[in-house]
Order: sequence, then C-alpha cells, then structure tokens
Amino acid sequence: DFASKTSIHGVKYFGCPDRNWCEKFFWITVFALSVCSGALQIRKVYEKWDQTPVIVSFDEKFTPVWQIPFPAVTICPEAKTPISESSSKVERVVFHESFEYFTLLNFRDDALLAMMQLCDRTNIFTLISKTVTIPNKKSEESYASLIRLLNIPQTEMLEDCVFLSERFNCSELFSYTLTEEGVCLTFNILSANDMLRTNVLQKSDPYITEQSEAPYWSLEMGYSRQANITSYPRRTLGPGYSAGLSLFLHSDLTNHDYLCRGPIHGFKILLHSSSEFPQVSNKFIRIPMNHEVTVAVKPEKISTNDGLQSYSPERRQCFFNSERYLQFFRVYNQENCELECLTNFTLHRCGCVKFSMPRTSTTPECEINQFWCMWNAEIELLEMGPTGHKLEELNFRTRCNCLPACTSVQYDTEITQANFDWMRWARTMNVSARAVRGMEISRLGIYYKQSQFMTSKRSELYGLTDFLANCGGLLGLCMGMSLLSVVELFYFSCIRPFALWTQTSG
Repeated sequence: DFASKTSIHGVKYFGCPDRNWCEKFFWITVFALSVCSGALQIRKVYEKWDQTPVIVSFDEKFTPVWQIPFPAVTICPEAKTPISESSSKVERVVFHESFEYFTLLNFRDDALLAMMQLCDRTNIFTLISKTVTIPNKKSEESYASLIRLLNIPQTEMLEDCVFLSERFNCSELFSYTLTEEGVCLTFNILSANDMLRTNVLQKSDPYITEQSEAPYWSLEMGYSRQANITSYPRRTLGPGYSAGLSLFLHSDLTNHDYLCRGPIHGFKILLHSSSEFPQVSNKFIRIPMNHEVTVAVKPEKISTNDGLQSYSPERRQCFFNSERYLQFFRVYNQENCELECLTNFTLHRCGCVKFSMPRTSTTPECEINQFWCMWNAEIELLEMGPTGHKLEELNFRTRCNCLPACTSVQYDTEITQANFDWMRWARTMNVSARAVRGMEISRLGIYYKQSQFMTSKRSELYGLTDFLANCGGLLGLCMGMSLLSVVELFYFSCIRPFALWTQTSG
C-alpha cells in the first residue's frame, strides 16, 4: 500500500504487479544508490556544520573611531631609578665576584635587591654566575612596593601633555602601573576596581593607581547612551595629530645605568586596549632619545554575532566575558588570561611569582636566586604546545584555555621618526642652559590615521536552518523527498496499520 501511494520517487515500482523482477531489481538498485549518495552528501554537510560553524568576515559598515576608546598608552623608561650609591655596590658585586663584599642589613640594601629585579636578563645571569649566594630581602615590604618607592617621579619624565588639542597636567592623564619593566606610566587604562579583583590581590602592591571609573563602557557593549565625549575611557572624535595625544619625554643622563640595563637609552611604549593589563616586554615600541616619534594608529576590532552565544566556546573559538572566570581579572581577554596562566605555572614550578605578576597575600615573590627557575618556567610554558611536552604538563597549558575574547580591539601602528634638535629649540625659546643640562628629550605623538575603520565579525557559517535546508535539498535531489514524505512514512508504518487493525477488530 505504501509503495503504491508514496510520493518518494521510484518506490511505487517496487510493489507494482505489472513489473517483472528485472525492472524491480533495477529500481531497487537505483533507489539504494540514491539513498547512499544522499546520505554521503548529508554527512559532508553535517561535518562542515559541526566543525566549521563560524566564519570571520568584514562587517557591512565602517566603524567610526569615536565608538571605541583611544588606545591605552603605557610608557616605561629605560632608566628605572635615580642613580645612587646602589649602582656602585652592584658593580662591586659583579666584578669582585662576591656578594659578601657588603652585607644586606638595612632598607637601602633591600632597595638594591629591588633594583636588581629590574636589570636586564643577561646582566642578572652574569651576576648569579659570579656569586655564590645572594641573600633574600630582609624587609617585610614587597618588591613591588619598594620598586614603587624607587621609581623616577612622573614630573621628571613627562611634560607638556596634550590630548584633543587641550593641554593637561600630565598627572591628570597618566597613572602608575606595575609591569615587568617596573613601575610605568599609563594613559587611558581602566581603574583597578574595574579591571582587577582587588579583593583577591595583595593590597599593598600598586598594580594600577588609576582612579577614573568607566560606568558607561564595556568591551562587549561599547559606550552606552548615557556616555558623552568626556566619559572614561577617553576617546577621540577623529583622525590626525591634533586629535590625538602628544607629550615630551625627558631622561636625565645621570640616571642611565649601563651595568643594570645595558647601553640602551630612551623609553619603551605599548599601545593596548584599556581593559588589557600591559605586558610591555612582549611587544613594545622603542622611543630613542633626541627624536620625535609619531605613531599612526589603525584599530582592528573583532565582534561576535549574538546568534553564536548558543554555541560552545570551543566551536566558536572565543569566550564572552561572562563565560570565562579569571582569578585576578574582572575583564576577560586573551592577554589577561595568558598572564594569569603564566603566573599560576610559575607558582607551580618555583613556589613563587615575579614581583609584577598578580598574586594573593599568601603568594611569595621570587628572590634573585630564583630567577633561573622563573625564566625557565616562562620558556617551558611557551614550548608546551608545539613540542608535545609531558602529558601532565601539557594539561596545565590546556587547562588555561586562553581563547580570544569574542569582542576584542587591537591597535596596529605605523611609526615614523626624525631627529629632534631640542637644544637649538631651547635656545630659541630662551630656556636656561642650566635647566636642560644633562637632559635628553624626545617628543611623542599618537593619533588615528583614519576617521573610520573596517570591523571584522564572527557569524554563523551554517545555522540550523541552513543545515536543514541543505539536507532537504539533497533529499529532494536524490530521492524526491520532502517533510511530507516523512509524514507519509510515519502514517503508513504506524497510523494506517492501527486504523486497519481497529476496523478488523470492530
């Protein structure tokens, strides 16, 4: 009965009494081949839907630069501390090959150990190799707190800060941030309360001193309707040098510590998202002294369609902020996650963390003697994935699971520089020679290159509707089936036999 009445192509020839066995065999064979062909194609469609459900494409519209924050700018001087008697002590330690040349008994010598935390890696290795034992810090003050007390004051490094063509006191724009390069100055970063879980962190360490709150902005939602042009984090209205940030960078020649930092003068700067904790040593721009450096910025933003929220993070290859909890950070992004991962692995390997890493009140800081372990841990974590490390250690990196954030902003840069003949300029401006004696000065300008930029967007490559439509098309092509054909099959296999049985029983 089903074979003679179904709408599925070819089936009606199976049970037709007018067809001989040769014709029936032909149609059964053709039908079986059609079913196999359709099933094979549907399997390929399913694999594509399951394995590559997301596509990254350009958004339909350009995004104006005022819809995103101006990049956060972190500035770290190569001269870390004012030169004092400590430098001659370091020299004697290195070249007399004995740390017992003097005894660490007071705060000044704990400050010396803190200063050594900032020295170039090669120089520290030389120090460790030339000495038998380096004592630990005696003071209860953390290295982070000591370094904060030792850093060069902001007023001696920055001058004449201009943003949106308006002149500011540099202390209004820049705050202190603790990084692996020491205490640096950062513009437009989120406050500690907005970025960090301050209830978990060691309270005495000055991770971020910025106090400005950002109630009208989030990375995923952008600026709310209540925000105005002065809302924090700061943004600019358009492109060009006059709409950006500019300032003078000062460096005192007497503060250049060649033994600790090597022969490099100047500053390192990092452009990053306001919600990203800066890691300057990974990707910095070098600002040489006596130069003018201009940085033209091209934002790169990736957003994610709301329709992908129902997908697992592994399928869409990103995390929404509410999906991924970080121990030390309120805001999820890949950079914050990787910093936390490195922190936890360093603690796992060495029993301590670097002074700049986020830590709880019970987590110790690494001493100078533990630098080998700390740096080896960093390299070991980096090599875990590609080299196929021991399974239990590979799982540590896997457990970190630092996928990109579903909404992220990066800042690509184009850098130009020219000689900055500030001495002649100073004489022209009648600046006293005594006031600038022993100084080196550079000028830095950061601005958007264009008023709009192209945003990338994650969206569904194949949604459920697309998958069903493809399956329906293949079934229709191979077998002439539709949804009603499935209903027919259910009817003749279940409802029709039951109805006939009921009639017979009656």
